[in-house]
Formats: sequence, C-alpha cells, structure tokens
Amino acid sequence: MNYAVIMAGGSGQRLWPLSRKHRPKQIIPLEGQSLLQRSVERVSSMFPVEKILIVTNAEYADIVSKHIPDIPKENILGEPVGRDTANAIGLAATVLAKRAPGSLMAVFSADQIIEPVEPLQEALKKSIAFLENRPDALFTFGIRAAYAHTGLGYLKKGNPNPMLGKGVFPVEAFKEKPNKSTASKYIRSGKYCWNSGMFVWYVETILKQIEHFLPHNAERIRKIGQAWDTPQQEEILNSEFQHLQKISIDYGILERATDVFMCQLDCHWVDIGAFNSLAETIGVTDDDENMTSKITQCQWLDSRNNIAISNSQDHLIAAIGIEDLIIVHTDDATLICRRRESDRLKDLLDNMSSNEELQRFL
Repeated sequence: MNYAVIMAGGSGQRLWPLSRKHRPKQIIPLEGQSLLQRSVERVSSMFPVEKILIVTNAEYADIVSKHIPDIPKENILGEPVGRDTANAIGLAATVLAKRAPGSLMAVFSADQIIEPVEPLQEALKKSIAFLENRPDALFTFGIRAAYAHTGLGYLKKGNPNPMLGKGVFPVEAFKEKPNKSTASKYIRSGKYCWNSGMFVWYVETILKQIEHFLPHNAERIRKIGQAWDTPQQEEILNSEFQHLQKISIDYGILERATDVFMCQLDCHWVDIGAFNSLAETIGVTDDDENMTSKITQCQWLDSRNNIAISNSQDHLIAAIGIEDLIIVHTDDATLICRRRESDRLKDLLDNMSSNEELQRFL
C-alpha cells in the first residue's frame, strides 16, 4: 500500500502577522485556497484521502481537521513539540509500520507550490517503480534550478546509469544553503538541483535508517509506535517525543546514507518560507517591481520594489516615495520592515512574547 505524508508543522513566524498561533501559515487562504488545501488536492490525484496522513503541531490538530474535513481524524498526527523533519517523518513511519506494515510512504511539505502537477506525478511513478526493485533505497526529488538561489539547499546529481532507469540519478552530495558565488557555480555546472524536501521510501527502510544513524531517537520512536492506537498513545507520545534529538532528515539521515537516488522535476516550484517567496507566488507585479496580492488594494506613487499584502479588500494601502519595504496589513496588526530585514521577524516576535500586553497579537 502507498501512503502520502504531508508535513504541516511550524508556526510560520516569518509570515507574521498573516500567520498566528491560532492561524498557522498552512491554513492562510491564498487566492481562495490555503497551502495545506493545495497540498492535499495535489496529492489526492495520486493517493485516496484515507491514505493521506498530515503531521502537524498538536495544538493545530483540531484546526487542521476542521480545515481539511475529508482527511480521517486518525490520519492527523499531532507532535507535542517541534523536533524537525527527521522526527516528523519518524512519527508517521512508526504509525504506518503498525497500521500498514510493508507500506511505502511519499513525503511532501505543506509549504510548497508546485505547478503543473504532472511532472511530480511522473516522477512519483518512477520512484515507486524504482523502489519495488530496490526496497532498501531512499528516493528524493531535485528541482531544476531556475537561478542561483542562496536560501535553498542543493542536490548534486551523480552520473547517469542505464541500470537505474531513464531520468533516475544517484545523489552524489547534499549541499547546504550556499553563498551567491557558490550557487552560481552550481548552476553553471549543470549538475545541481534545488533540494525539494520531498521523499519516497518504504516505511521499514526509513525506520532502519533512523535506527542506524539516530539510535537514541529510534528507541523512543519505537515506543511511540508500539503504543499507538492503544489507551497509552497520548501518554507515551507526550513523554517520549519531547526527548527526541531535534534534527532534520537531511542532516540526520540523507547526508550520511549511501543508497540515495533522485529524479529531477522541471516545474514551477516555490517553498513558501517568507514574504519574498509568498509574493512571488500570489503577487501581481507592476512596472516598478511593486508586488501585491490579488485582493490587496494599493496605490503607489514614486515607489518601487515593495511588497504590500492586506487580508481585506476594503482596506487601501497608499504609499509615496518608498523603496524595498514589506507592508502587511491585517485586522489587528500591521507590519512594516525593509525587505532585507525580514529575517529579523523572529526577534520581533520574541520581544512581543515577553510583553503581556502584546502577547495577544502573536
């Protein structure tokens, strides 16, 4: 049996004030659909809804369930605390190992836009066929790099091998976010793709990899799996999950594993991590490179290279003589910052969290 696992954790601090504690970024409506709704719709063409699992923060589990009512409630897995992608995947794998031993899991992120979906569908078919013959392998997807992006990790493609099948390559290396010069070298070489953060493997295979590379985590994940769907489920989950080493699947497993393969996707792909990438996806850009969402009413005068987003069509943002700013309006909070300073949002929210009067805006 084949399952889809959508990772939908994270509070989306880099999209405040659109994203809040009670409204994580995955459920923010974007042109009629949220990122999570788009993700479920995208994978539901390949997996029936009863075979789709969503891993999210426990505090968002009820919100997600109401937001995506077609997904069975037992398929929404709530993490008591955030412990990064290795453990989100480990949680889904240990649950599936108990419910459906021998199943294959395809892992997706709720933060991504992928258009059109056909290249992903074809790549998934290739990955599943490949893993049927090499069940101990790990499979991922690279995105054809459109430009020298410094905010993404990269995959280095190994040499093609007819024995692997058309369009399948070994992954020679995982590279973390490079500087501009290094990213440009990657692009010129033609051997590097953006790291998509999407994976396919058999449940038992990834659990064995966690056992090998993260044995401390593996022991606790195993206990969680054994207790799942029993009266002790929540007690064991809460007691064990908090002690897991926080680590990404890339650092923890993939960069150290040897049997890793990939396909390259040629499509429009955006990882929505901050306002710059959000504006690229939902924005309307004028002749002065000012970007706004389609519902935002905005009037610019002698202004360029700004981002303006409002959650209300009845609110006008008017600006004179400004440049390189982000302006985000919601009913109860407005953000104004320079585009290059947007990575300091976490510091701003940390300051607000220490002020009791401002905590209600988080």
